[in-house]
Amino acid sequence: MDETPKTPVITIGLNGGQATFDYAMEELKALVEANNMTVVEQVQQALPKPNPGTYFGTGKVEELATIVADDGVDTVVVNDELTPSQIRNLEAGTKARIIDRTGLILEIFANRAQSREAKLQVQLAMLQYQLPRLHTSASQRLDQQGGGGGLANRGAGESQTEMSRRTIERSINHVNHELKEIKQAADTQRAQRERNELPSVALVGYTNAGKSTLMNALVKRFGKNEDKQVFVKNMLFATLDTSVRQLIFPDQKKLLLSDTVGFVSQLPTNLVKAFRSTLSEAANADLLIQVVDYADVNRDAMMATTEETLQEIGVTDVPMITVFNKADLTSATYPSRAGDQLIISANDDASIDMLVQTMKEKVFHNYVTANFLIPFDAGDVVAYMNDHNNVLSTDYEANGTALRVELPDADFNRFKQYVVTTPAPEE
Repeated sequence: MDETPKTPVITIGLNGGQATFDYAMEELKALVEANNMTVVEQVQQALPKPNPGTYFGTGKVEELATIVADDGVDTVVVNDELTPSQIRNLEAGTKARIIDRTGLILEIFANRAQSREAKLQVQLAMLQYQLPRLHTSASQRLDQQGGGGGLANRGAGESQTEMSRRTIERSINHVNHELKEIKQAADTQRAQRERNELPSVALVGYTNAGKSTLMNALVKRFGKNEDKQVFVKNMLFATLDTSVRQLIFPDQKKLLLSDTVGFVSQLPTNLVKAFRSTLSEAANADLLIQVVDYADVNRDAMMATTEETLQEIGVTDVPMITVFNKADLTSATYPSRAGDQLIISANDDASIDMLVQTMKEKVFHNYVTANFLIPFDAGDVVAYMNDHNNVLSTDYEANGTALRVELPDADFNRFKQYVVTTPAPEE
């Protein structure tokens, strides 16, 4: 249990009449809690658009200043991304530290990044965010966040007074160069996987929808290394790094399953761009599984956010099935399926069976069933068939081993010389 004291904060937002305002403020609260803070009060103002100088109207800023003083709170978290002048003016008017939504998400990412690539991606987004905000506490906070979060210290961990625009720009160039090298290595690994001709499936969706739990359930039952579980915790952005695991089903069909970083509404543009290479697992997948928290009343808005983010990173033509997870927290009957939509619980074996069957239908459509007669002196071919494909029957004849096998096109063509009959490909 985390014993670190939680920082008390006030959250504020502008209600311009949008239908999703209450949901956005609830999500902001969840983000605050994910950053080891706690909301002591929420303040909102009905205003069609932000005041260009102070975000809130003048009277509301004065009211906020009074609340800050009365509550003894020195941090205010805003439900939108602010301009540098809005941050400075709000800080002057309230005598509080101002964190906008983008800065908050960057802090969370900075604390959660584990791999070198994720740390560099977060550092890049932080530097790009700080560049126009050099003289605000938002920049100072990310300075401290970068220095204390284990990030490479080429600008993001220096004090505000030492950080010049030129220093940040040099740092951005350096980080971009390092990320380019990492991307080249990742592309090489991906190309190797593609040469192995294993189909790939990527889990995508809102943060905390249960992607990692679902991945662990699949890895536990079908994983090549079932002990390679991924981290799971009930909070936003528990994991940032993409994990790839190989699944081997009882019929010898194999695929690669990847778990990608979760999405959230108003995900900072710089962060989306920085994580584009990580999310390329989704762009290069043969199938996407959009995981949705079926128990959340805001699931429609979450699905819209997921689809918008996928479009933003250029993922537009990959087949997708939608998995409504956490059905065990609702009164719904599960598992159930309607076309490409499933209602399941990641903790239920029957749900996993239904999901696997759906995945197979989508990614193994290039399989055929054929009859082979393999000479006795080609025993290695028989061994390969048994180890890598779904052998439906085996008979020993006078001149060889007769096999009926379900196998991919690549293996069919590889051993075509032993085919005796070739039924049409299965639908």
